[in-house]
Amino acid sequence: MIVPNTLPRAMPRTKSFDQDAALQAAISTFAQHGYEGTSAQMLTQAMGIGRQSIYDTFGDKWQLYLAALRAYTIQSVSDQIAVVRQARRAIDGIQAHLLAFAEAAHRSPACLGLSSVSEFGCGRPEVTEITSKSNALLTGELARRIAEAQGAGDVAADLDPVETAGFLVGNLSAIKLAARGGASPERLCAMVSIALRALR
Repeated sequence: MIVPNTLPRAMPRTKSFDQDAALQAAISTFAQHGYEGTSAQMLTQAMGIGRQSIYDTFGDKWQLYLAALRAYTIQSVSDQIAVVRQARRAIDGIQAHLLAFAEAAHRSPACLGLSSVSEFGCGRPEVTEITSKSNALLTGELARRIAEAQGAGDVAADLDPVETAGFLVGNLSAIKLAARGGASPERLCAMVSIALRALR
């Protein structure tokens, strides 16, 4: 006689860790050490999960890096755009953005976005696509507010808004690099002041 199998079926295992927290830990590790400088052991220790859990959830190390870079740039640009938009007067929004960025750079100088460009340049299309999209969003918002500031007489009328926005984004990279090199908050604020003076 065939006895029916009455044992309960094994339920699929659910992930017992916070994926967002694990990804944030990966962002910090990659930002600090770069892609090549980050080992699998460093990732498992920082993320608090096993190597197999990383593979099952994020894929291999490269896919994890891309997920970290994508999450970082989306959040960073969203936060920056929110500051740019917050002031009624456009020039005040631009100034607030640069100062807030300098303060954040001093608190946390390691930047995954800057690190990715320094490490890969334009050599990896996946990285270039992520960073280019984020830069385009931020540049577009800055250009819009620069045009507003020109209409209010707060920015020189002969400046091209898009080119000027690109100049400011370049200054953001310089601020991050200076902070990474140990520049003081006063030095970073001075960089902001000079950048703003160039708009007048």
